[in-house]
Amino acid sequence: MSKIIVGWREWLALPELGISHIKAKVDTGARTSALHTFDLETLDIDGVRSVRFSIHPLQREPDVVQCVFPLLDERQVTDSGGHSELRPVIKTDLLMGGKRWPIEITLTNRENMKFRMLLGRTALRGHMLVDSQVSYLVGKRPQARKSQA
Repeated sequence: MSKIIVGWREWLALPELGISHIKAKVDTGARTSALHTFDLETLDIDGVRSVRFSIHPLQREPDVVQCVFPLLDERQVTDSGGHSELRPVIKTDLLMGGKRWPIEITLTNRENMKFRMLLGRTALRGHMLVDSQVSYLVGKRPQARKSQA
């Protein structure tokens, strides 16, 4: 299986969540991938533990994607600052560089972070090699919207 060469930041898609473009920091220092969410709540749907959450996939854009997804797990995650948090975990497909595979993502508030998503090494394993000197090798920024008069 050939591996995709990616830069330290990339555009990717999470099609099962309805996200066609989201900018992610590719972080080999982080084990787990993380996605910025808000209005997060755990619920039971026909006996299946699920999470409902909202996402702003593009920074400085008003678009909001609302999702309801099965809850895979809840895990204690320690961030780079040493703060520990219990986070919901989902499993969904990642689409990047023309390839698609399932990854696990923790849901958390990344409002004060530069990137809406962090792509950790577990998601990279077996699929990608990282060239830390470059950016945006496999994805393109979505077309800018034309202002409406």
